[in-house]
Amino acid sequence: MLIWLLLVPVLAAVLMPVAEGWRRDGSRWLSLVALGLQALLLLPLGSDGGTWWLESRTDWLPLLGIGWHLGLDGLSYLLLWLTVALGIVSVLISWREIRQRVAFFHCNLLLSVAGIVGVFLALDLFLFFVFWELMLIPMVLLIAIWGHDNRHYAATKFFIFTQASSLLMLIAILGLAFAHRAQTGVISFDRDDLLQLQLSPVLAHWLMLGFFVAFAVKLPMVPLHTWLPDAHTEAPTAGSVMLAAILLKTGAYGLLRFSLPLFPEASAAFAPVAMTLGVLGILYGAKLAFAQHDMKRLVAYTSVSHMGFVLLGIYALNGMALQGAVMQMLAHGFSTAALFIVVGMLYERWHTRDLRQLGGLWTRLPRLSGFTMLFALASLGLPGLANFVAEFLILAGAFQRTWPLTAVAALGLVGAALYSLLLVQRSLWGAAKPAAGAPDCSRREWLVLGALALALVWFGLHPQPVLELVREPLLRVLDAPLAHSGVELSSSWLSLRGRGL
Repeated sequence: MLIWLLLVPVLAAVLMPVAEGWRRDGSRWLSLVALGLQALLLLPLGSDGGTWWLESRTDWLPLLGIGWHLGLDGLSYLLLWLTVALGIVSVLISWREIRQRVAFFHCNLLLSVAGIVGVFLALDLFLFFVFWELMLIPMVLLIAIWGHDNRHYAATKFFIFTQASSLLMLIAILGLAFAHRAQTGVISFDRDDLLQLQLSPVLAHWLMLGFFVAFAVKLPMVPLHTWLPDAHTEAPTAGSVMLAAILLKTGAYGLLRFSLPLFPEASAAFAPVAMTLGVLGILYGAKLAFAQHDMKRLVAYTSVSHMGFVLLGIYALNGMALQGAVMQMLAHGFSTAALFIVVGMLYERWHTRDLRQLGGLWTRLPRLSGFTMLFALASLGLPGLANFVAEFLILAGAFQRTWPLTAVAALGLVGAALYSLLLVQRSLWGAAKPAAGAPDCSRREWLVLGALALALVWFGLHPQPVLELVREPLLRVLDAPLAHSGVELSSSWLSLRGRGL
């Protein structure tokens, strides 16, 4: 089952030229079929009470200690659903936007999905690195070929940032493998084997930093975020959705799956620095978003702010904050993807993203404007929507660790209100500036935006299934730092479990 989750998008990507030869929009339909098959494969999966719901082990390069080790638990299951759902959304919203080299576009889109799925399943660190690189190349091509005017600069910058940080992670992975050989006489890249290592504090600190920088760039964390606004601004709408809604989550996932469990003491010692950087990202991202006139660039900077909450929640090393961080990953995926789709729809109609030229849309496009307001309110954390649940859990959990830093982070909620209401005021209200005659939401656009709106409302009013799904995986993440670092948070986590959170 795990192998097929990887093979389906790869096989579909290979068959794209055949599909295009079959019919004009064959590559689009093949992409939908492939992603639909992945969804069907995910439907029957569930927990059997073990650590991993499904696990697959096969030797790959045994002389080098490299194996084909895949595993699925509640955390990866949730993120796989997010990947598949927003992959389908990406195909639907690019149905009319992409008109050149359509088959190659969908080939790259599905290869990127395959790489992301591999990242969420891989438990061998060498295999994880392979998938980490695999998801990068197609995304660079999506930006460089189908992006906007400054696309080559944005794609090159994205590539350099990611490759430079990935090199540090590769060095750290090799360091772990050689440390395993020094202690056992056998080289191994398997996560289960590397979890048993006894590393010196200095070595663990430096190896942890190698992983942290790689994941922080993808997150992205201030000051390693500068690739993101350029990449988002120049990417096609589907590329922006994939970047914001899914690729950024691979950085947070890497911290939860590898960095915290492999380096518990080093992570606990580094936590105050990471939390401070998260708060800096919250405030700095909100400030820059408020200063933008380009609607797409504004939404891009909101991602820096929202993912700052994720970093704060992860390094609070608290059960409530960790659940909030995962909830924020899900909520941010839906809300920011929706805002990028709205921007793409407006650009398709009037070929501008400048807020100074987009006033009075409520009278021009009332239905699209209604969706815009809903997603802007989700971004600012309106109660009843998923973002509110996520940010409340993060701040409540972080408060147990450090209330002064949490109080500063809470100012980010004010910043979110400012840039979200600015977006609404400048684009929807005032005198109508764009020319009349542009159509409101089509049925396809209604389907996409309506599904995303429903997801935000559903998880905002009923978040318990998500919290239950990730509770056991996060408990295992939290147990490692608590068992070795001396951070006194276990009683807080156990009390959360007792209350069903």
